[in-house]
Amino acid sequence: MSTDTDTRRRPVSDNSDIQEPPRDHGEVRGGAAAKGHLPGSCYDRVCMEPSCSETPECLLNLPCSLHSCSSLTPRHAQKGHSTHVADGVWEDIPSKTTISAENEVEAQKLANNYKFGFRKWKSHVTERPFEDRSEIVKELYSELNIIKPNTGSLITCGNVLYVFLFGWWISLVYLLIGVLMFITIIGVPHGQLCFRLSCYFLWPFGKAIEKVSGSLSSFSVMLHNDDLLENPDEGKVTSPLLLPTPLENNVVEQSRAAEQHYWKRVNTYVWLFLGYPVLAVAHCVLGLLSWLLVFTIPVAKMSARTLRTILLMPPEQVHISSGRREEEGKAILCCYHALNVYYYKYTVDGINVFAVNLLPLVVISMVIGYVDQGNQVVSSEVKFATAIGSIIPLSYYIGMGIASISAQSNFAVGAVVNATFGSITELTFYITALLRGHRQDSKCLEEIVKSALTGTLLGCILFIPGICMIIGGLKHREQRFNSRSAGVSSSLLFISIGGVFAPTLFSKACGNLVCEDCTNSSGTNSSNGTFNCKNCHYDLSENNYSLFHSHIEPLVYTVSVLLPASYIIGLLFTLKTHSHIYDIHIGDSHASGHLDAVVHWSRWRALLILIIATVLMSICADLTTEHIQPILNHPGISQYFIGVTVLAMVPEIPEIVNGIQFALQNNISLSLEVGSCIAVQVCMIQIPILILFNAFYDVGFVLIFSDLHLWASIFSVIVVNYIFMDGKSDYFQGTALVVVYLILLALYFFAPSPAGC
Repeated sequence: MSTDTDTRRRPVSDNSDIQEPPRDHGEVRGGAAAKGHLPGSCYDRVCMEPSCSETPECLLNLPCSLHSCSSLTPRHAQKGHSTHVADGVWEDIPSKTTISAENEVEAQKLANNYKFGFRKWKSHVTERPFEDRSEIVKELYSELNIIKPNTGSLITCGNVLYVFLFGWWISLVYLLIGVLMFITIIGVPHGQLCFRLSCYFLWPFGKAIEKVSGSLSSFSVMLHNDDLLENPDEGKVTSPLLLPTPLENNVVEQSRAAEQHYWKRVNTYVWLFLGYPVLAVAHCVLGLLSWLLVFTIPVAKMSARTLRTILLMPPEQVHISSGRREEEGKAILCCYHALNVYYYKYTVDGINVFAVNLLPLVVISMVIGYVDQGNQVVSSEVKFATAIGSIIPLSYYIGMGIASISAQSNFAVGAVVNATFGSITELTFYITALLRGHRQDSKCLEEIVKSALTGTLLGCILFIPGICMIIGGLKHREQRFNSRSAGVSSSLLFISIGGVFAPTLFSKACGNLVCEDCTNSSGTNSSNGTFNCKNCHYDLSENNYSLFHSHIEPLVYTVSVLLPASYIIGLLFTLKTHSHIYDIHIGDSHASGHLDAVVHWSRWRALLILIIATVLMSICADLTTEHIQPILNHPGISQYFIGVTVLAMVPEIPEIVNGIQFALQNNISLSLEVGSCIAVQVCMIQIPILILFNAFYDVGFVLIFSDLHLWASIFSVIVVNYIFMDGKSDYFQGTALVVVYLILLALYFFAPSPAGC
């Protein structure tokens, strides 16, 4: 759903004979009136002209690299209002926001972010051309084989940290293996190599490992100087310097002969049996630790290159030299920095490295959950933590699969996939918890599910917009969004909250108040006088047949039909009858040479991953509900608090990350829509599905919430609608939302446990 499209206005003269020529897609309009705009915000600008797509002042802050743009036009009042300026009248004219991306699939994914009912996704679903990436990103994917002329100071905090974390012990391992190889006598060449590598790995920065053939005085890895090329066009085979010379042919032939002879020597197999296995284990440990730390991935790359290449080369061909040269060159291994803070952007097959690193947690949780069923080795608390943590990467993979299928399919398929798999994470946990609670004949898990539903609403209404406003406001000072499109989301939220809590309000108006543990204040058993009672609540049980079966249950089923109907009406309103509010146009001016998209996941692969991730999600949800009881029995934590925090917000961590990334790119509209979309899906899709499931398989789920859930949700919707009224956001408004959210969490933390727990 779009929130950043604006309304353009044109002056209408009183003289009807003078007409404005018709505009086309590439027309340049606007002008001096744009001088009063706030810097850093592109949501009051309309980008239309492909010829000026590189103008920085008009770049629409979407997660793509190319955007068409035009002159700036001012934001005015919404449609239906007019302003008299001199002798003319400003008339509202709806305009389109043009999206251009590297390819059509990526542009379709961006357009889906602005469609109602589609979950927002920031990451790319196609492979981005490497030459178009920034220098920072190119450095992340470097193979550590480039010798750079200017590297600056190598004594950095990250390099010093490498010595204390990894350098000293891997250097010690090489030293010990070198001594072992010297003891064998026949392995002296490899022992000398280990001594050299021991010094190298203690401080590898600024040093280069190169492959040489023959003697060092005769041959070098630098075969020619690119500066001597008279023809600037690289890759032309007609250039004589690119053809192999007799010297180069001789070097290559000698290198191949040396390698063939190397595998026929006895000391090679002594090295493979005594020295290489120990170093392989050491480098695997080094690579695993540095990869899990993410920011030290260069160390993992260095370790992998050493294990695969350097340790399998003849020792006499390994040459370690200084990496400082006047010109750029290539080597087998050359590293300058052990730590790079930008590695949080690193992806593997389109998946963020943090999600990849958390994926083994799924296997660990299943192994300890089903193998150690008696909790002899691992406690229930640890099993619960690993199972709930496993939901995070699975949610990310499900989100990537949904975005991949939607970007490669038409709107109908995308809408169905988003409506089904978009809520599968939460529904899997809710249904699993309800089934387990029904088997245990306990109402506690039902209350936990209701707490999780309410916690998701509060987090999506307050926390996600609030934290995005804070982070975006700190970087961009003030951000703007389309208040009318935000008003549509607010209206749907009002409808959703009103429908979900209608049975609760009805039951409180018509139900009977029942109290337990009543004692006479006078100390007698007389029925007269004042009583002190505990656990007072409205009788909403199925035993109260006249109220529940005759009134509340039909109302619940009615609401479960009206809410999805409202969702469908919202689709028709935003995508058909009033699509101009969210008018997104995919431009035709894609970058030349990038029209053929190379997707990370094909549709069938994405569907297969979705199915596998859903099955694993159900397993992890079952383990979570199985081992949650010790957490619920903890005397210092309210069961309400566990439901509204851990169980509600952990599955939404990928969505929170997406919202923050949108806010950092000055696209606060999509950040706000991230939370609104989830909240609307919870009320209009997830809860009706739970009611439908309960109708076919009675698990005792009744759509009646406690007073705390009721008033917290209503208050949250009122607050967020007040914040969204002016179409502006800054870090102060975001702080207000987050503070309200924390206050509500404090209420849940100190609230007494729900009935049945």
